[in-house]
Amino acid sequence: MTHKAGFVNIIGNPNVGKSTLMNALVGERLSIITSKAQTTRHRILGIVNGDDFQILFSDTPGIIKPAYQLQESMMDFVKSAFEDADVLIYMVELGEKELKDEKFFEKIKASKIPVLLLINKIDTAKDQSIVEEKLAYWQEKVPNAEVFLISALEKFNVEGVFNAILDNLPESPAFYPKDQLTDKPERFFVNEAIREKILMHYKKEIPYAVEIETEEFFEDEKIIRIRSIIMVERQTQKGIIIGHKGSALKRVGTEARKDLQKFFQKKIHLELYVKVNKDWRNNKNQLKRFGYKE
Repeated sequence: MTHKAGFVNIIGNPNVGKSTLMNALVGERLSIITSKAQTTRHRILGIVNGDDFQILFSDTPGIIKPAYQLQESMMDFVKSAFEDADVLIYMVELGEKELKDEKFFEKIKASKIPVLLLINKIDTAKDQSIVEEKLAYWQEKVPNAEVFLISALEKFNVEGVFNAILDNLPESPAFYPKDQLTDKPERFFVNEAIREKILMHYKKEIPYAVEIETEEFFEDEKIIRIRSIIMVERQTQKGIIIGHKGSALKRVGTEARKDLQKFFQKKIHLELYVKVNKDWRNNKNQLKRFGYKE
């Protein structure tokens, strides 16, 4: 029996549904999903195993023009997605016409590897003719791609995409053990769960000025004890995160704990603290420490 394995990298503008698609394909909530742009900051690897295949999915940050060092590092993750892909998934949503970065777009059109172009959110179309018009538009714009109409949220045609990925995978032994779901450590998912709640509950600049660091992760038979620090850039942000008599921080902790209990299938004790870490988004050493730079 031949065995196939390869890297499938998902790219596209912010908010087109890349994380929703990856979670639908992997079947676990590996990538955080919120309605705010730039939710994904790292490349997250999700692994799908079968008897004769292993697919390594990589969800990348949405493509933007970087405004500060952190965003430059995020775009480096996207660039690296071109370098190691066996299959490239380029995702657009119904209403959009181009990629935020022309150079990336040219790269996709010149790609020597198989490109699957997914038109997402077709369940939001008012009229079937709009869908047909978009299908024709993208087929002409990226002639080297196989185009799919999908709804990642409703899981419409996700199976069709999955089968096309399998068809395009090279023959290869598995890269990771067959029982592994991701290449990220447990603390990474703790940080992401807390960050997701901050993205949901705070407005303006706050979510983007926040980084999470999990200092302690102790697992017993029945409980996992976690201590995490929420880093902000300024003292005023610290006050906003904590809220009146600690109410805002308590809500983040309670909701993150519930999600983590589902994810780890265990009781969770979560302690949260807030610290000021001045201007960390423009500090090379801090970005290295948080895993954004090599």
